[in-house]
Amino acid sequence: MIRSTLWMIGALTSFCLMAIGARELNNEISVFQILFFRSIVGLLVLLPIILLLKKARFSFPTRIKLHLVRNLFHFAGQYGWFLGIGLLPLATVFAIEFTVPFWTIIISYLFLKESITVKKVIAVLLGILGIIVIVQPSLDVAHYASLIVLGAAICYAFSHVATKSLSNTDSPITIIFMMCLIQAPLGLLLLIDGWTTPVGIQWLWLIIIGVTALSAHYCMTKAMQYAEVTFVVTMDLFRLPLISIIGVLLYSESFSVALLIGIMLIVAGNSLNIYSRTVDKDSIA
Repeated sequence: MIRSTLWMIGALTSFCLMAIGARELNNEISVFQILFFRSIVGLLVLLPIILLLKKARFSFPTRIKLHLVRNLFHFAGQYGWFLGIGLLPLATVFAIEFTVPFWTIIISYLFLKESITVKKVIAVLLGILGIIVIVQPSLDVAHYASLIVLGAAICYAFSHVATKSLSNTDSPITIIFMMCLIQAPLGLLLLIDGWTTPVGIQWLWLIIIGVTALSAHYCMTKAMQYAEVTFVVTMDLFRLPLISIIGVLLYSESFSVALLIGIMLIVAGNSLNIYSRTVDKDSIA
């Protein structure tokens, strides 16, 4: 349990550093350029591992079409997430991102025919209610920015479902490598007219984003080797209060009562979803 906790601290630190990097580069480097460098840094880190370590277990993928579909959704999700970081308080972005499990439940039911339990339905409803409380539907700029992040969360859910399917045939390092390999040219293609040569500390933030994007998922994977998934996912919820504190201290962001209530509803929904995975086997579908 101690090892798992330490790995999760690494994951939480990575996610927060990636968000800070995105905020620092806001209005200085385009989102497409950030995504391009994120993929390039990932390739530079992964290539030596694949070439030098036999236990990396890299194999040439056979389901190229599914990799392409997965990464189109993941790229769109990343774009919306990074865009939202520059438009909304950090806590709001992370809170909306935490609805990914709810959309994954729905998409898994529709496309993979996975069962839906009563607890899962309640979890989804709590998550949607939390979003309504946070977004407070209106016609202002914040509302549209929230919808962008919500769209990113749905794209992430599609990506997760595709990843689950790919994991039956491809190793994790193969999936991550293909992610970087596919998304690098995609980002380059979309930023051709908006290239900005990074200077000074911008290079540092780009490197930090690229490295932490890999380290966050690696740390979570390692954490799951030493503890149950429920423990890992529960610890991941600490991202919300942690990023809230960072937003207040570094960027003078406010922390409203509505945001707090919305976060509590989303956390309650996530917790119920975790519980339903471990103890509730009764299907209603």
